[in-house]
Amino acid sequence: MPVVRATVRVLEGVTPVVPIAVPDREEVRAFAERLHARGQPWKGEAFGWSAEYSPQRPEPPLDSKMLFTPADFCIGESGIWFYSLMWEHGQNEPPVEFLDERNLAVDDRQPAG
Repeated sequence: MPVVRATVRVLEGVTPVVPIAVPDREEVRAFAERLHARGQPWKGEAFGWSAEYSPQRPEPPLDSKMLFTPADFCIGESGIWFYSLMWEHGQNEPPVEFLDERNLAVDDRQPAG
């Protein structure tokens, strides 16, 4: 798993740079697809990060024009590294992906060790 540096704002004017391990997105996507195929809620740790999967539900989200609540998977910590998949076009359609890595020094990848 590559190790990158991330800036983490902890207090006003205090933003340390810390090393973190970021999993390969293809491996995370494959893990999420396996959870989606099972269709059961799941919450735990994956690749060293908190993660969870919620299956599609027939009732729409509150205050939404959607006809159902889409299945979704998320992993990571917003503001550090966060990745999510949402099957908003339906159970059997490809998911919409969202990646937040704006605080990573992506060009600084090194092998974990």
